[in-house]
Amino acid sequence: MQAEFLFAILLLAPLIGFIINGLRWKSKNYLLAGSIATGAVAISFIAAVLVVMKLFGADAPKAVTVEYFKWMAVGGLEVPVAFVIDHISALMVLVVTGVGTLIHLFSIGYMSHDERPSKYFAYLNFFLFNMLLLILGENLLLMFVGWEGVGLCSYLLIGFWFSDKEKAAAGMKAFVTNRIGDAGFLLGIFTIFFLLGTVSFDEIISKVAGMPVEVGWSGPITLAALFLFIGAMGKSAQIPLYVWLPDAMAGPTPVSALIHAATMVTAGVYMIVRLSPLFILAPNALHVVAVVGAATAVFAATIGITQFDIKKVLAYSTVSQLGFMFLACGVGAFGAAMFHLVTHAFFKALMFLGSGSVIHAMHEEQDIRKMGGLKKYLPITHATFVVGWIAIIGIPPFAGFFSKDEILWKAFSSPLGHKGLWAAGVIGAACTAFYMTRLMALTFWGKPRFDEHKTHPHEAPPSMAIPLIVLAILSAIGGFMGIPHVIGEILPGHPGNWLEHWLAGSIAAPAGEAHGSAIMEWILMGISVSIAGLAALLAFSFYVIEPDRPKQWAARLPGLHRLLENKYFVDEFYFERIINPLVSGSKALWAFVDVNFIDRATFVVGDFVRGMGSTARTLQTGNMQQYALYISIAIALMFVYLLEGPKRLAELFGG
Repeated sequence: MQAEFLFAILLLAPLIGFIINGLRWKSKNYLLAGSIATGAVAISFIAAVLVVMKLFGADAPKAVTVEYFKWMAVGGLEVPVAFVIDHISALMVLVVTGVGTLIHLFSIGYMSHDERPSKYFAYLNFFLFNMLLLILGENLLLMFVGWEGVGLCSYLLIGFWFSDKEKAAAGMKAFVTNRIGDAGFLLGIFTIFFLLGTVSFDEIISKVAGMPVEVGWSGPITLAALFLFIGAMGKSAQIPLYVWLPDAMAGPTPVSALIHAATMVTAGVYMIVRLSPLFILAPNALHVVAVVGAATAVFAATIGITQFDIKKVLAYSTVSQLGFMFLACGVGAFGAAMFHLVTHAFFKALMFLGSGSVIHAMHEEQDIRKMGGLKKYLPITHATFVVGWIAIIGIPPFAGFFSKDEILWKAFSSPLGHKGLWAAGVIGAACTAFYMTRLMALTFWGKPRFDEHKTHPHEAPPSMAIPLIVLAILSAIGGFMGIPHVIGEILPGHPGNWLEHWLAGSIAAPAGEAHGSAIMEWILMGISVSIAGLAALLAFSFYVIEPDRPKQWAARLPGLHRLLENKYFVDEFYFERIINPLVSGSKALWAFVDVNFIDRATFVVGDFVRGMGSTARTLQTGNMQQYALYISIAIALMFVYLLEGPKRLAELFGG
């Protein structure tokens, strides 16, 4: 089948689904709307699989590229509408369409009681279309179109229940915060174009191939990399632009699973991996990426320890896991970043959908303090959630163990790594194990903390249960695509790290030899798994065996507990030091400049014109006798001028 046709199907299927559901947006038939949307994304997934299959085989090309037409040609800039699937984008497109299909299917049951299911599914399909533009675009400008498109769709989906002011504000917060990052992304694109004269990924990579590594901070490649990272910080919720993502939980839970676990928030990581040959030439910029990623991983994980909203816990977990991905990028382990991106999509989508099943069963209750004992009521949800829990805390052989261990090892051994970065990663992993075990305990284990006769929790319908089961299987076995060499060596007949071989040649690697040995890797692996296991046991002890201990520790450390519970007061700081001063300054400018200067100048000009018009209007009375008088006077003056004019001129000039 021709690549042009497959790409068209891949891209247009969700767009057509968006148009169909958009035209019937008032319809309340959730089953039809959901079937159309899910079918569209499933078709897109099949097309993606068929295109990716072209990359396999002895004679397979490194990339499948199609160009449809020229978009713009201005001066030296030529931008085609062209799309590419290579070894990097193949992973992303399969994750986005595959996991996206499961989330669409889950949404059919979840949104069955909503008043506007057609509009919801239209937004969801439009989001997938823009995400595919972002992934498949052959150049930075096409990527930016998709980048902005997913930003718009996130605003529409987060604020979907806009009648609630808090939910509407959350959508606006996400939109504005992302615009800050997008400004940096644009500056990065401009810098690359001025430096290299192109925005095509292939041409950028070929032109930077022979360039030397920049040592300082002011080089053009370093500046471009830092600008691009600002864009990634906004989209992928890194310090200090992470604040929108926890509030984005205001949207429907499947939206959280799609946008904030498997797709949009990973766009920044994907962009950096796609441009890894450029970033590898800017080690100072990569150091910033690594430090910000490590700080975000620890910072968000500590906040997750004290949250009680089930979706907020998962939101801060997402921020933390994204920090791990940027830590990997910062130490030059771009393959490990993509590995964790894929495994995270599996287990975090599973956990978000699982939380949706819990919320659905508890009649929209999200406070885990009002749950407990749901294991016996929701056996499928509980079993799949357990798989996601084991995967995210990094217990072998589940998916999260392999990808997280790879990041920690690279942070320790890479020429761009540092023991401090490894230690930060271990602390973040320990906190993850603690708060995820806490979430499991308060939600599913122990005694029920709700009225069982009034609430009547019930298991999810098949449309919601099937995606949970599929994602649980992927979370359990997904890590085997990237088994580390030290483990592969002891497995007879194992071909090695398949994902590493798949990405070889598509991503850059730092210069220099990695430090460390197989024994050291085994030791570090044992340390990280042991610490995660101990943190999980500690949380189990706190919230199941001795449930009074958390209150006792909170009383012993009131300052720290208050700091974590209030999320380090970052939002309050932003409002007090940045947002409110900007609002006050804007009001002052309005009062003194707009009102006193611009408005007054407008009024003066307007009054002058109106006065001149009023004066001229007095001559237009409509009285015929008055007009005859004006004409007579004019004729008399004309005769006087004609008779006396030459004589006066002669006298004047002495003639």
